[in-house]
Amino acid sequence: MINEIIQDAASRMEKSLESLRHDLAKVRTGRAHPDLLAHVSIDYYGIDTPISQAANITVLDARTLGITPWEKGLASKIEKAILTSDLGLNPANMGDTLRIPMPPLNEERRKELVKVVKGEAEKARIAIRNIRRDANSDIKELLKEKEISEDEAKKAEEKIQKLTNDMIAKADNIAQDKEKDLMEI
Repeated sequence: MINEIIQDAASRMEKSLESLRHDLAKVRTGRAHPDLLAHVSIDYYGIDTPISQAANITVLDARTLGITPWEKGLASKIEKAILTSDLGLNPANMGDTLRIPMPPLNEERRKELVKVVKGEAEKARIAIRNIRRDANSDIKELLKEKEISEDEAKKAEEKIQKLTNDMIAKADNIAQDKEKDLMEI
């Protein structure tokens, strides 16, 4: 029972870290990366579809993305979707392909993005702590029902705390890597 609670907490904490990675992928650095367009969607036969499912996204060079739609009429829809997104990108339509140059970030914008990264990391830390709280309350419930001893409960809470500390450290490392990436010129 205790191992199940700890395993459940670990998998939920991993999901929180994965969510953090996903959210930070949307934060634009000066470098071109296909995940940058992950949350941009187009109307594809009446269905909201991510660009990655309607076109091939490639990195042409360090500061340029290339998009090749799978159907000819999609280039203008993709261009419009990117223009109206919150990314601040200006695609160049080359007929059947799009080129998206990444404008360099100014110092002020970099600092704003670092604040966004720190906020996302804090959300992840809070989520991890909430999972710890849930796991500890499950352990206390088992103790209250006399299904485990006080020593077992104490050891389980220590394991959960160690797991929490490890996951928070991983979240901090993910955020620090992104901040370093942002502040790089």
